[in-house]
Amino acid sequence: MIAKRTPVIVGVGQAEQRPDDPTDALEPIDLLAVAARTADDDANGRRSLLAKLDTAAVVFSVSWPYPDPGSLLARRLGATDVRRTILSTIGGNSPQLLVNHLADAIAAGESDVALIGGVECLYSKRRANRLDPKRWLPWTEDDAPPCAEVLGDTRPGNSDYERAHLAAAPIDVYPLFETALRATAKRSVDEHQLVVSRLWEGFAAVAADNPHAWSRVAYTAEQIRTTSPDNRMVTFPYTKLMCARIAVDQAAALIVCSYEAAKAAGVPDDRMVFPLAGADANDHNFFSERDRLDISPAVRAATRATLDGAGIDLDDVARFDLYSCFPSAVQITMGSIGLGGPAAGPPRPPPAPGGRGRAGGPPNDYPTHAIARMVEALRADPGSN
Repeated sequence: MIAKRTPVIVGVGQAEQRPDDPTDALEPIDLLAVAARTADDDANGRRSLLAKLDTAAVVFSVSWPYPDPGSLLARRLGATDVRRTILSTIGGNSPQLLVNHLADAIAAGESDVALIGGVECLYSKRRANRLDPKRWLPWTEDDAPPCAEVLGDTRPGNSDYERAHLAAAPIDVYPLFETALRATAKRSVDEHQLVVSRLWEGFAAVAADNPHAWSRVAYTAEQIRTTSPDNRMVTFPYTKLMCARIAVDQAAALIVCSYEAAKAAGVPDDRMVFPLAGADANDHNFFSERDRLDISPAVRAATRATLDGAGIDLDDVARFDLYSCFPSAVQITMGSIGLGGPAAGPPRPPPAPGGRGRAGGPPNDYPTHAIARMVEALRADPGSN
C-alpha cells in the first residue's frame, strides 16, 4: 500500500529552439511554459495537473532574471491556484535541491502539486548581440515584486582574494581542479588529456542519442582532445569540446505531486517515478579555503546520506547522471562516491541518460534536463534505482 502523501514525479518536459532570427524566438518564460505543458501531457492523466498547481519553483535564470518567474509562469499557464512560488539561487545543484525540498513539502502535506522548471535563452540573446545591427528582444520586463522565497546559498561564489587573482569564472577555476587531479594521479599532461578525452567521449555518445541534446555529434576522444580551428584551447587544459555549451535555448520542467493527487488526476502507474531520498551538502564555499581540490567531502557525505535514506547500496543503483560543466567535477564526483577513477573509461555504468556538456549547459539548469531524462529511463526499466 502506497501512502497518500508519498511524493512522485509524474510528468517531465523539455523544449529547445534554435532560431535563425533571434527576434522570432520565444522569450525564456514562454519556452519554459512549453516545457511545462509538455510535462503535463507527459503525465498522461485524465485531467490536467497544471490546473491543480499550488507551487511553482523556478531555477535562477542567467539569460533573463525575472523577479518572480514562478508567478509569471503560473499566469502564462493559467494556473490560478498557485499560492507559493520559489526561486533558487545560483548553483548547479539547484534543481535537485528544489526536488528534495518539494518532495518533503508534499510528504508533509504542505503541497499537493508542484512544478519545478528552469530555462535559458542565451543562444538567442548572444545571437541578437552579435548581429549588425544588434537586435532588440522584446522580452517581458515584469514589474512584479521579487520572489519572497529564495532557496539556496546566497553567498557569492568567490572571495575577494580569489577575484583579486582573477580566479572567479568557472572557466578559470575548474582547470585548477583538473591540474590537482592530474597531480594526484601522477600523470603527464598528454596522459591526462587522453584519460579526460576518453571520459568525455562517453558523454558525447550519450548526447548523440538524446533527442533534446544541443549537440548530437558523437565526437571521438581524439577529436575532443586535439586542438583545431573548430576546437580551440579555451583555458588549459580544456579544449572547446571539453566545455559545456552554455549558449543554448533550452527549458525543462517536472511535475511532482502526492500519490493521492496523481491517482485523482488519473495518472497511470507506469508514468510514476518515486524519489526515494535526497541530500544536499556543501564543501567550503570558497575553493581557495579547501584542504584539497581533487576530492569533495560534501559529495561523499550527500551520497552516503542519500543511499542510507533510500535503504540501498551503491551497487543497487542502475544508472547515474553526473553533473559538471567541465571534466574535473565528473572525476571528483566519481572518486568521491566510489565509482572509481576515470582511467578505465566512463563511469560505471556509462554516463546516462543526459550526456551533460554535449547535451547543453544551461547555467544552473542542466540537472532539470538530467532528471527529466532519468525519469524516462526509469520508466523503461521498472523497479530500477
